Amino acid sequence: MADLIKWLQQDDHKLSPLLVEQLKHPCFFQGKLSDKLSRPLSILKTRLQKQRVVVELASNHWVNGLNSDNLGGTLGCAINHRLDIIDGFSTTVNLKSLMALNDHEAVAMIWHDREIKAVLDIATPTINASLIGKSGYLGEGIGIAIIDSGVYRHPDLVTPRNRIIAFKDFINGRAVSYDDNGHGTHCAGDAAGNGAKSKGKYSGPASKANIISVKVLNAQGVGTMSSLLAGVQWCITNKDRYRIRVISLSLGSQARVSYVRDPLCKAVEKAWRAGIVVCVAAGNDGPRAKTINSPGNDRLVITVGAADDKNTVSMSDDIVASFSSRGPTRDGLSKPDVICPGVNITSLRAPGSTIDKANRKQRAGNFYMSMSGTSMATPICAGAAAQLLSKKPDLKPNDVKKTLISTCHNINSNNNSQGAGLLDIMAAIQHTK
Repeated sequence: MADLIKWLQQDDHKLSPLLVEQLKHPCFFQGKLSDKLSRPLSILKTRLQKQRVVVELASNHWVNGLNSDNLGGTLGCAINHRLDIIDGFSTTVNLKSLMALNDHEAVAMIWHDREIKAVLDIATPTINASLIGKSGYLGEGIGIAIIDSGVYRHPDLVTPRNRIIAFKDFINGRAVSYDDNGHGTHCAGDAAGNGAKSKGKYSGPASKANIISVKVLNAQGVGTMSSLLAGVQWCITNKDRYRIRVISLSLGSQARVSYVRDPLCKAVEKAWRAGIVVCVAAGNDGPRAKTINSPGNDRLVITVGAADDKNTVSMSDDIVASFSSRGPTRDGLSKPDVICPGVNITSLRAPGSTIDKANRKQRAGNFYMSMSGTSMATPICAGAAAQLLSKKPDLKPNDVKKTLISTCHNINSNNNSQGAGLLDIMAAIQHTK
């Protein structure tokens, strides 16, 4: 262990700060070792214990004919995910392989394959008024990718026609859409539920949009950085096939480095530049400042905070939800960009899922349940983006962001709490010529 600490104290390693922090923890490689165990056994444990990392390759690695597969093979580590989106891969390494990766000229950076989680606060149930005013543009022909825990085949999404047009499972590899956590289903309804089982009462803004479900979170609502990277990469690859114009990300993790270096931020920027509007939850760590999650700390994406609408239609009494994360980011950027309703939002229930079983009091009848969080606000924003795109399909992501921001309703909070203010979908649609 002393040798490991000495190596980590050197300045020439390529390990991310979080990975260094994890490696310094005595249990990271060694596990729970009894003090009675001998030093040789401790050393053996250190060498054999494996951990997940994400490897980012140097920009000139191709000069020597290297790629993810042959580099991993050369250094004795199997590839878990090829992550071309950041020019790298995820793998599982022991200490020997980690040191070999660190020493290789083709490797630029090694990241801890950190946990990402659903950004969710559970709240008491309420009977909401209509989430957002209706318009003549309801997301027809637009694909919204819900990168989350999956999507249950809820009647509000599959009748009168099945609008879950694609499903990719990076957790269990299943082929038919499901949601064993329940978070993704609620988010899908926030964006695009049509209220079939509530006579239209609990419907999202883009009630005719198509849903593309990308499962990167497990039954506990937890995933990894590599699964999220793979999910965003899959969306870019399949954007034309499924007309994916919007990605909704109600998940994230603590921002530990600048967005310029963060692999998650690099990934969402590639999606943005590929023509996909990316809406990301700000996080639920408010009201403290500097709590915006990654990749919501990225400058390009639409970072969404949560508003408490006091269960009234009027905007006059709306405030920023206390839990909604605040800026500025560690790079000094003002975030979030906008806020949307995020308190006591009634949307789709996934029967038998982890959230459903653990929160019976939040159920609103047989088909719906109430939740709170920037998780709920984000897909509402994604649905609004889909509405704009259904009116004017040639809008670029920057155009969508500019329109949504410029038509927000100021609720008299500061920019690092409310951003431009409360999203006004009707004003944004009317502004779009």
